[in-house]
Amino acid sequence: MPEAAAAAEVLQVRNATLLQVGDSNRSYTVELACIQVAPEQEQQAVAWLRQQLPRRTRVNLRPLGSHDGILLARVQKLGEASDLGTGLIAAGVATTPDPLTTNCP
Repeated sequence: MPEAAAAAEVLQVRNATLLQVGDSNRSYTVELACIQVAPEQEQQAVAWLRQQLPRRTRVNLRPLGSHDGILLARVQKLGEASDLGTGLIAAGVATTPDPLTTNCP
């Protein structure tokens, strides 16, 4: 059974894989799970994310873990069928990491 999703609002796109999101009075740094962005694709990925996620866009977080105080999650806009990582891959600015070296399902 899939894990329950928690709704939040996007406060800021920090870089190609990091978002600042908030719910109620808390804010979190969230890393997009199961993608990697090459340094030469960083600007295009940030531009794509900012276009998709204007400030206060509501999203669901599907946590996969955490590291160094950063939540690792699949992030999905409310009402969308796929997550943002899949969108970045489809846009050609991200790739799927090696499943042997990551915790990606």
